[in-house]
Amino acid sequence: MGPFDFREKVVLVTGVNRVGQLGHAVAMAFGQAGAQLVISDIDSVGVAARAKEFAKAKIPACAAAGDLTEPDVAEWCVEQAMRTFGQLDVVVNAAGGLTGIGAMLDTHLSVFDRAVAINLKTTYLVSRAAARVMVQQRRGAIVNFASVAALLAKPSMAAYSAAKAGVASLTRSLALELRDEGIRVNAVAPGLARTTENLAAMGDDPGARWVELEEIVNAVMFLASDLASGITGHVLPVARGES
Repeated sequence: MGPFDFREKVVLVTGVNRVGQLGHAVAMAFGQAGAQLVISDIDSVGVAARAKEFAKAKIPACAAAGDLTEPDVAEWCVEQAMRTFGQLDVVVNAAGGLTGIGAMLDTHLSVFDRAVAINLKTTYLVSRAAARVMVQQRRGAIVNFASVAALLAKPSMAAYSAAKAGVASLTRSLALELRDEGIRVNAVAPGLARTTENLAAMGDDPGARWVELEEIVNAVMFLASDLASGITGHVLPVARGES
């Protein structure tokens, strides 16, 4: 079970489609800690495969595929949690990613629009849908994914940095709005995560300041757990000092 116990808890994790990526690592860790899962991603094939993987590991998991930039889809994912498990205790907004690298003057506007949509808009819509349920329950924890790029300026990443800075600001605002409803809202801000995708893009560069998936997962689970009952509105860098 490890240091965290999420038995009798229902956890919704977005961005769960591929092994070796953050969403999958987060969902697996919550499942191994006893949680019942609702997993979501736009890739219906990937999220279905992950649900089967969790079932083989005897982790209860409900797949909810769809485009989380659409309000109805975000609300439907939350409804799936309620219909399947009858409650929703934790939401982890791991959906998102880097849409492109390049100087602003050389970057098409679609890169910016996409960065905001998949990182900030999905977080807003899923959090809003979940908060409606959590307010009725008078309890809940939301953990968002910002980035060290939101805290530390980096060249050629203006769109991504702006979107993740929006996630950080949204986190602080929602924490204030929901604190009297028994709901905590925090975020992690990872540095360069050692994901399958990042390794494929960069190679296992010995000079890179890699952050291990387990290190990020542990921070997420801490913020979602009762151990962090007094913490809300915090953006926690997990970046080996790079913030």
